[in-house]
Amino acid sequence: MALEDTINQHIKKAMLAKEEASLRALRAVKSAILLAKTNGSNTGLTEADEMKIIQKLVKQRNDSIAIYKEQNRNDLASTEIEEVEVLQKYLPKQLTEEEIRSELVKVIEQTGASSPAETGKVMGAASKLFAGKADNKIVAGIVKELLSS
Repeated sequence: MALEDTINQHIKKAMLAKEEASLRALRAVKSAILLAKTNGSNTGLTEADEMKIIQKLVKQRNDSIAIYKEQNRNDLASTEIEEVEVLQKYLPKQLTEEEIRSELVKVIEQTGASSPAETGKVMGAASKLFAGKADNKIVAGIVKELLSS
């Protein structure tokens, strides 16, 4: 079943259960999918495109959480945190830093990178490998650390 159909079913369930956080998050996903469909090609969205949409929504909320906490607006941060928890149910399991690190060591060996100047080469391969499974910011930090040592 397509993600859009799943989201529509879960919106109905959230309405019936009066789950406000789920409803807000799911409506945001539905809106983003519809927007991508109208702006995109007629071929429709692939599963990878759908994951990118959800990842983008999670990233936006995490950025908002950081800003709200910085400004001592815990009330607004808590609503964003609730939405992130709902959105993460639709993403693949995220890798831990140790798992990322072990995979990156293999990628560095395969690419033959040995200095921080070759970060781009490693990140190109790593972003394909970790698509949807790890935040690129975390991956980039670990790559920098591994190449500079």
